[in-house]
Parts: sequence; C-alpha cells; structure tokens
Amino acid sequence: MDESIFKAYDVRGVFPTQLDEDAGYRIGRAVAASLGVPRVAVGRDMRLSSPALARALVSGLTEGGTGVVDLGLASTDQLYYAVGRFGYPAGVMVTASHNPPEYNGFKLCRAGAVPISSETGLREIAASAVAGRFPRSASTGVVTGRDVLDDYAAHVLSFADPVRMQRLKVVVDAGNGMAGLTVPPVFRGLPCDLIPLFFEPDGRFPNHPANPLEPENVADLQRAVRAHGADLGAAFDGDADRVFLVDEAGARLDGSTTTALVARSLLAKVPGATVLYNLICSRSVPEFVARAGGRAVRTRVGHSFIKQVMREENAVFGGEHSGHFYFRDNWYADSGLIALVAVLDLLGRDTRPLSALVRDVDTRVRSGEINSRVPDVCGTLAALEQRYADGEIDHLDGLTVSYPDWWFNVRPSNTEPLLRLNVEADDLRVMETKRDDVLAVIRSRAPQSSPAPRTSHVPPVA
Repeated sequence: MDESIFKAYDVRGVFPTQLDEDAGYRIGRAVAASLGVPRVAVGRDMRLSSPALARALVSGLTEGGTGVVDLGLASTDQLYYAVGRFGYPAGVMVTASHNPPEYNGFKLCRAGAVPISSETGLREIAASAVAGRFPRSASTGVVTGRDVLDDYAAHVLSFADPVRMQRLKVVVDAGNGMAGLTVPPVFRGLPCDLIPLFFEPDGRFPNHPANPLEPENVADLQRAVRAHGADLGAAFDGDADRVFLVDEAGARLDGSTTTALVARSLLAKVPGATVLYNLICSRSVPEFVARAGGRAVRTRVGHSFIKQVMREENAVFGGEHSGHFYFRDNWYADSGLIALVAVLDLLGRDTRPLSALVRDVDTRVRSGEINSRVPDVCGTLAALEQRYADGEIDHLDGLTVSYPDWWFNVRPSNTEPLLRLNVEADDLRVMETKRDDVLAVIRSRAPQSSPAPRTSHVPPVA
C-alpha cells in the first residue's frame, strides 16, 4: 500500500496506481478499528472511481463491525451537514476535490463534523491501514441508506431571508461536479433566475477542470454572466465545498473579497460577532469587519486550525483566501453553497451592483500565491527574516513581515520542498517591486528557475 496517499488533512492519490480498492478496504478497516464508533456516514462524489472505492470502504467498515449510513452521491459539505445534523459519530467522503479525473481520495471527520487530520487521528489510521493487521470483529456492521438532500437544502436556505430579497439573475458553473446536484433544490427557495452551466455530474470533467482557483477555469462562467446580463456568477470545485464568484461584469472576486462580503451578510444578522480570517487574507478584511461592527481574529492557514479557533472564539464565520468558508451554525464546517447564499442575501437587499459592494472592501493589490522550489526551506526563511529585519515580524504560520504600505507571508508546503509566497501592497507599483525583491531572495537559493509571477488581482480604478 502506498503510504504517500496520506496527506496532512486527507487521503489522496491516483486511481488505481496509488489508491486502489484494496487501499479503500484497508482504510475502512483502519477507520473502524481506530475510531471505534458504532456507525459512519459515507458519501461519494461523481468521479468514475468513486463507486468502487466507496464499496471497498464500506466493506472494510462493516467487516470491522461498524455500521454505515450510505448517503450516496453527495457534496462534501452535504456530508458534513449530515454528520452534524443527525449526530453521526463520524463521516467519510470519497472525493479528490478539485484534482484531475485520475485522482480520488477520502476526507474524514468525527462527530460534529470535526476534521480528522494527521494531528488528530489520520496518522494512526494510516499506520493501521499500511500494516494491514486488524482486530477480529465479533459482528458485521449493517448498511442503511439515507437521502439528506432536501434537509440540507433547507438548512442552506436558513442563511438567507428570501422574502426580503429582490430578484436576481445568477449563473452557476458546477464544473460537472457535485454542485450540479446540490444547487437546484436550494435555488428553488430563492427569488433567483438560475442559469446552469455543466450541471451534469461527470467525473471525466469534459468541459474544464473543476478547479475555479485557476482563472482559465472560470472563463465559461465569465462569458455567460456577460451574455445573460446576470447579477453574479459562481463556480464550484468538484466536491462543491469551495466557491469562487464573479461580478456582473465578469470580474473575479478572490477569497479575501468574498470573505468580507459574507462577513458583512452575517454581521447584519449577528451584530458584534467574531469573524476569523487567515493570515493570507487582505488587510482590508479585518478593517471591513471592524467597520461592519464585528471583531476580526487572524488565524493560521488550514481548515483544522480555523475550525478549532472558531470553536474557541465562538466565531460566527471564518474565511480563507483559498475559497473555503466556515460557519458556526453549520457545525463550524465549510460550505461553498452557504457562502454563495449569504452573498446573494446581501446583494438581494442592496440596490447597488456587486461590483460596487466589492469596491467597499477591495482596496489593495495582491500577488496571488507564488510557489518556489528550494532545497533548504529553513535556511531560506532565515535569510528572508534577516533581509527584512526592519519590518514587523511574526511566525504564526511561516514568516510574515509587515510594513505600513505592504506585507508578505512565506509558508513552507506540508509535503514538498516548496515555499509559498503571498504579497499585498497599497498599490500595484509597490506590490510588484516588493514581490520581485522577495522572490529574488527566495530564488537566489534555488538551483532552478521558476515561472514568472502573475498578479492575481488589481482593484478597479475608482
């Protein structure tokens, strides 16, 4: 069994060379033995290998004495909902999220949709699965089916007030992923004219990769928004737990901007609440949260950290630059569809177009994430800290250095000798200059060249 499929936050690999049915069975047995719970909710996405992997997983779970609640085809946030709403002790989602068609994997959580990562049990599950030695079970678990889609849709709609919303025209690109299943029942409860793109679940992803983080994968959405005169466009990833938005002109909103808009929507309902944002988000986010009457708390990158801090702070919402958005009233789990509904609720109660709402918050320029392969990660971080010792330095997650008109963060990858750079400045010239300066330090220590950086966002001229 290939140990490399076990990542920091999930299980992922190429089917069947890295991750096959035997691995799925072993993981099921390991989950049954490690968690020791009476039953586990299991969902799967539309990938061609998902039915086979789900069957193998269920076989391992039941032979290990664990009952299974089979949710069938589902989005990842639908699985989280089911685990939280119906009190299941654990859940496993068969998905590889936004990865290419040949990949598949598993996302795991405990009761209350609490994630299982390498630090909270996944390492033990991996060791058990790789060893392949499992305790004998006195009984065989029973499989029952449950359809939670209508209940889930009603839950998502609870984050909006459709009666107060004006009618909107919305284009949604499901990318042949699970949003094609979950979006329609939600939109039946909204005063919106839905224009669907690629809603047929198809694990081959025949139209474009289900990864809206890459600009080329939202080109169809942008064209459709402009062609239909829509108020907003939304693109989901394969398992529909992430969403990226475009405005009425087809301009992309990054995760920071959407974080601020969702925060404003929720703070209108829960005045004074705490909102989390990860340290890659724009400085504009905490400023905007404060103007909206909320309390902003900065966190590390990564869903396991954010969900933990949200519980500690009783935060109503948390957002990441990567398009993950977390909600207290969704068991602190992430949901792209809830984020979309929250923005629709905000837009539906405002007379201005989305681009005008964006101008309220999107006041700076960001580089986007730039990866560089370096042989000595720790040495490179030390060199950067020495070079920028005159700035305000913190080590919450990698190295962050702040100045009055710009800042940067460099984080090491969990799995590769990579450094991930993000730079933000008050204007384009400063951002590009400082980005190139920091990259020069990083890449002076790298033996090979890297692709030229790409500016991810430039605010519109007022």
